[in-house]
Formats: sequence, structure tokens, C-alpha cells
Amino acid sequence: MPHHSLPRYAVWAPLLLRLALGVIFFAHGSQKLLGWFGGSGMSGTYQMISSFGLPPAALWTFLLIFAEFGGGILFILGFLTRFAALMNIINMSVAIALVHARNGFFLSNGGMEYNIALIAMAVALLLTGGGALSLDRKLKLPSWL
Repeated sequence: MPHHSLPRYAVWAPLLLRLALGVIFFAHGSQKLLGWFGGSGMSGTYQMISSFGLPPAALWTFLLIFAEFGGGILFILGFLTRFAALMNIINMSVAIALVHARNGFFLSNGGMEYNIALIAMAVALLLTGGGALSLDRKLKLPSWL
């Protein structure tokens, strides 16, 4: 395939990023909300958030679950993509600050490399939006959404 034909496939890049992030965040959000995939459910998530000593724990628990579970669905649909990206950039930044930074860089030690990769993917979607193959585009939402 000649290199000059690659740009016509660029339309797929945001879709691939959205689907990857969407599945990842939906799965992790499902653990926290529903207890799926070996997760602790909402009560376990609330206990985890409470352990950080940041009141009100109920609000932070809701925001965490909304960002991951809800944001995962939004990414998959390509609906409010930039909003979902911003929520999860903040979410992963907080996870780094509260949990992962003290463990160093590598995931094998509980470090922040995975979170950084997710942030980079979300930043790419924050910059590009959901792309041509998204509900954002289909519904002709303003480009800043």
C-alpha cells in the first residue's frame, strides 16, 4: 500500500481510540458500580474512596463511577466524546496522585504507566473529538463538545 493512501484511513483513528478507551473504562466502571469482572461494586468503591479521607466520599464515588462507567459508554457511542475525555483525564490524574505515583512508573509495581497511557489516549480524543464515525458528528453537535 503506497504511503499516500494512508490519509484516507485516518477517519478510523478516533473510532479505534474511542472503542479501546470505551471498553476499558466501561469494564472498570462496571467493576466499581455493579461488581462485574471481579469488582467490589458500589459499596467497595465507596469504602475505597472513604479510605482516602476526602469528604464527601459519596460525591467522589459518584464522580468516579460516572467518569468510568458513563464515560466508557459515551466513548463507545462517540457521544459527548470531549466531555468523556476530560472527565477521564481528570479521573486518571487523581488516580495517579492518590494511588499510583508513590509506586513509581511501572504497572508491575502498581505504578502510573497505564494511567499515563489512558490519559494520552483521552487527550488525543479531547483534541480531535469523536471523529467522523461518531454520534457527535452524526448529530452535528458543536465541535467544542
